[in-house]
Amino acid sequence: MAIEIKELIIKMTVSSSDNEKRPLQLEMPSSVKNKIVKECVDKVMQKLQSKIER
Repeated sequence: MAIEIKELIIKMTVSSSDNEKRPLQLEMPSSVKNKIVKECVDKVMQKLQSKIER
């Protein structure tokens, strides 16, 4: 899963590198996008929480 997300991020970066301020069009259902976004947010929140606790 982590590898898939890395590939996805690379694709997103490549597709948005042509200085146009347009939303990224990823070829996947919104439910999948939402799930990935939620997982990323959860990981970030966990990291923040662990830093706060230290």
